[in-house]
Amino acid sequence: MKYIFVTGGVVSSLGKGLTAASLGTLLENRGLKVALQKFDPYLNVDPGTMSPYQHGEVYVLDDGAETDLDLGHYERFTNTKLSRKNATTSGQVYQQVLDNERDGVYLGKTVQVIPHVTDEIQRRITLLAEDTKADVLITEIGGTVGDIEGLPFLEAIREFALEVGPHNVCFIHVTYIPFIKAAGELKTKPSQQSVAKLREIGLAPNLLVCRTEHTLNKEIRQKLSVFCNVPFEAVIEEKDVDHSIYEVPLMLQRERMDDLVCRQLQLDVPAANMGPWQDVIRRIVAPQHRVRIGVVGKYIELQDAYKSVYEALKHGGIANDCGVQIEQIEAEEVEKPGGEKLLKDLGGILVPGGFGERGIEGKIRAAQYARENKIPYLGLCLGMQIASIEFARNVLGLAGAHSTEFNPLSPDPVIHLQETQRHVKRKGGSMRLGAQECELKAGSRAQRLYGAFFVSERHRHRYEFNNAYRERYEAAGFVFSGTTPDNALVELVELPAHPFYVASQFHPEFLSKPNQPHPLFKGFIAAAHQRQHQQPLPLT
Repeated sequence: MKYIFVTGGVVSSLGKGLTAASLGTLLENRGLKVALQKFDPYLNVDPGTMSPYQHGEVYVLDDGAETDLDLGHYERFTNTKLSRKNATTSGQVYQQVLDNERDGVYLGKTVQVIPHVTDEIQRRITLLAEDTKADVLITEIGGTVGDIEGLPFLEAIREFALEVGPHNVCFIHVTYIPFIKAAGELKTKPSQQSVAKLREIGLAPNLLVCRTEHTLNKEIRQKLSVFCNVPFEAVIEEKDVDHSIYEVPLMLQRERMDDLVCRQLQLDVPAANMGPWQDVIRRIVAPQHRVRIGVVGKYIELQDAYKSVYEALKHGGIANDCGVQIEQIEAEEVEKPGGEKLLKDLGGILVPGGFGERGIEGKIRAAQYARENKIPYLGLCLGMQIASIEFARNVLGLAGAHSTEFNPLSPDPVIHLQETQRHVKRKGGSMRLGAQECELKAGSRAQRLYGAFFVSERHRHRYEFNNAYRERYEAAGFVFSGTTPDNALVELVELPAHPFYVASQFHPEFLSKPNQPHPLFKGFIAAAHQRQHQQPLPLT
């Protein structure tokens, strides 16, 4: 088993997750089995109760784990299937250590960060390695070197490296090379200080990955090599990409990063064949078609809040050789007089998930505009509930229809709390989470798009469609095209008379990849292009 540890320095949000995922892509295309893991130093048990403004999106796995958005990059870039074992926070580690202490596991010893906390961190590395039987395990350490909460993780991997031996471990440090505009110079001092901090802890990077907006010349690379104590060839330029994050693996391959990693780990494997990946990039950089999609959300100003949705839209574009221009529309702006003008000239409208009442009426107006003007509509989770509320109000004549999440006294609660959620008190990890089976209605649009009658999709919600209203909806042409196999819960709805009006209670964006686009997004982009350009896309 070989181990790669990815750390970050200078500033946060450097792209350690993208770097780890991109390296995973390269190693997989060399014929290796790769597993990826994320360590987050915050004390929350998981991101499930954290605000999107604090943390970005919560990425949900098949087993129901609510995880960091970087795990989305891991699954999109590689073939690895993740579980809760692939994501660890300080909160989980300390919780386990304290449980052990209460259970008498430590036999009366004084419980300390070293060795008990660091041992628990190492146990989680070993456990994943044994479970996955991968050739290479890539572990990303969240946060920035120098953060006090990250020290136990760095100490743990230092100790772990001693155990497994120097040629079974590779340390990669991702750093930032700022450009001082007034001086017209790139500055290496922050990276030097970051590596010095690592070396104080007892870690020395084998590769230095340099995030930069400008090309690193030979002089800069030489300086980084000398003062950060890494070979000249191991100074890797990771420049901001021009078009898409999916260019990063190819950029790192040009820098020979995977060659250097394989040499450090003494892996004798053939060069990566990135031909299929290059075709994906071609479709992103020079698509044959174009379409504009409006995403009507409540966290629009925060790019990471809808990360998987934006990526899945791009994947749908890749499948159709169609460039997707995403228009980010704040739901509250649609509520204002004349707000509909924001929805004009779009090929399609997407309403994503979310929590809380703010912006709900704007989302309902967006769904109504899409339905009445025959604009392709895709609703996700809350977006499905929004479509149901809008239809009840404006087609069924139930003016007071709403969700009990937003109006507990609604005379027509077409969306209500799941029966299994009625006595739940704890907020964390208590929603309907993870992969659930869905049975598709024969001949429905959804069934044709999937090309199957049973599918598995990931969920994250507490509220559901109220079955007491099913007959009234069906009588008005509203089709329940997907349900749980026992027909108890509604999973998919659609309007057959509409060019494309599909909404899911689940989150299909979590299963989409650039080289395996999700069927719902693929169909949505095709319909949006046809609406905007009055011509169907050729089958690809």
